[in-house]
Amino acid sequence: MKQVELNKLMDLIDNIKKIDSMILLHQQLDDSDFMSSQYLAKKNRLVGKFIDELVSPSIQSEQSFHLIHEIIVKFYPSSQKGDVQYDKQLGQLFAAM
Repeated sequence: MKQVELNKLMDLIDNIKKIDSMILLHQQLDDSDFMSSQYLAKKNRLVGKFIDELVSPSIQSEQSFHLIHEIIVKFYPSSQKGDVQYDKQLGQLFAAM
């Protein structure tokens, strides 16, 4: 991995952490989930970019797949508890695994 790629991934992780902190803050302060949902959408986009970078041909490896798993476990803890509610198509993919 080139230094430029590493720096980009480090920036994404830093931004994901900041957004995750904002989500927690708004969940504690607000009765409304409007701001939390806005920050969650941004976090989802950033995590998606992180995953896209790790599956790019120049970085793709067993280790990068493991890192994808780790970031999902860290920033989406409900996924580890089995609390994820899938829509019909994603549920079919999950069942196929």
